[in-house]
Amino acid sequence: MSSQHDLTSAARSEFDALLQQIADYTLATEKITSDEAFDTARLCLMDTLGCGLLALAYPACTKLLGPIVPGATLPPGTGARVPGTAWELDPVQAAFNIGAMVRWLDFNDTWLAAEWGHPSDNLGAILAVTDYLSQKNLRVGERPLVIRDVLLAMIQAHEIQGILALENGFNRVGLDHVLLVRIASTAVATRLLGGSRDDILNALSNAFLDGGALRTYRHAPNTGSRKSWAAGDATSRAVRHALMALKGEMGYPSALTARLWGFQDVLLNGAAIRVPPQGFGSYVMEHVLFKISFPAEFHAQTAVEAAIALHPHVAQRRAEIARVVIETQESGKRIIDKTGPLANPADRDHCLQYMVAVPLLFGRLTAEDYEDEVARDPRIDVLRDKMEVIENKGFTRDYLDPQKRSIGNAVQVFFQDGTQTERIAVAYPIGHRRRRQEGVPVLLKKFEQALRSRLAPRQADAILELCHDRARLERTSTPRWMELFVI
Repeated sequence: MSSQHDLTSAARSEFDALLQQIADYTLATEKITSDEAFDTARLCLMDTLGCGLLALAYPACTKLLGPIVPGATLPPGTGARVPGTAWELDPVQAAFNIGAMVRWLDFNDTWLAAEWGHPSDNLGAILAVTDYLSQKNLRVGERPLVIRDVLLAMIQAHEIQGILALENGFNRVGLDHVLLVRIASTAVATRLLGGSRDDILNALSNAFLDGGALRTYRHAPNTGSRKSWAAGDATSRAVRHALMALKGEMGYPSALTARLWGFQDVLLNGAAIRVPPQGFGSYVMEHVLFKISFPAEFHAQTAVEAAIALHPHVAQRRAEIARVVIETQESGKRIIDKTGPLANPADRDHCLQYMVAVPLLFGRLTAEDYEDEVARDPRIDVLRDKMEVIENKGFTRDYLDPQKRSIGNAVQVFFQDGTQTERIAVAYPIGHRRRRQEGVPVLLKKFEQALRSRLAPRQADAILELCHDRARLERTSTPRWMELFVI
């Protein structure tokens, strides 16, 4: 519950317990020892940058990149590079660029709980700060940060965002999950920049005082492209808070719990933000979900897989389809069950029916399938109109079960003559921890294809060779790593 402070008293309390807990975790870097977490972070670094490179083929994304004011770039060796481009920017704007790139195609990793989100969105702040700081260090003869430092920061950012998502459904009061990107990125960026415990507390309190973006842009009838750059906005805001804290900007101790004016009273109806008993460690990185095969909202991943399995059985009987039944989890039904006209790619990649119709018809789902050229095919909307989406309560239970964290969907097609296909149910997508052994080779192939889509063959080869040698990768300086992605 919110604090019962006397509203007339100017006496300041200690910093809120949650702010202290996050700050203490962020500073306790020596406690992050999980080999699985570091190896998963290596895969996550590769996959996230690969998603960003793929997004650079889309003008809707690239028009937002670069300096916010034309010509406002920094001299070589003084700023932060933007992978896959020639931009060198101040770290705040670089964080926006990287964050927007990696989220644009809805293809980077995912975390599902009471709140949802994409923890690798934090890479925008992490890469921008580590490159900027490392280049600054090199200019004065000090040690640059290395990729091991990047991976550690990723583990911490994943953990902060993911643990806060376990029991706190900000979406239920209309707030967007990028709030947690801002919080996690603020904590790790401030530490990376050399901030003290007080600096981290000050920065975190200001990050919470920003409030939260509304989810309006993720849902009908307003779904739009802001959902693709919202994380970039959040992670760049985090870098700004970190830099301001390093200048000595003050914090606000009861930013969360202040009666009437605090985050919890204003935005959560007085409810407290909860942290489960397990606290913060490396759980989230170890269990993170990769989007490997399909650039689709994660609640639909297994539905797409089921639809592709059914494609050979319906491809020659499209005109005979009477109805399609999709069983999903409660979260999937609430977020992506969408009927009626779809206005743009952002609308389509958050529509369960669209993401099932395309693979049923064509046996595939790619980023290009959300564009207008494909969406104009009248067969897609005809098939969407024949779909029924229902909640499968068993899928919902397993989705919320911390020992399972499944994302089940089932698809079955019924024909006009009374026959039907097999009901195809998939509980765990290929990017799930339970399918890691199966998924990693596909993830590596996805990364290589992304590299070769944007970079010269020699660059791509050098990056691939480095990534396959984890020890060497972890020793590599951040500036050297970023140089490999400059075009």
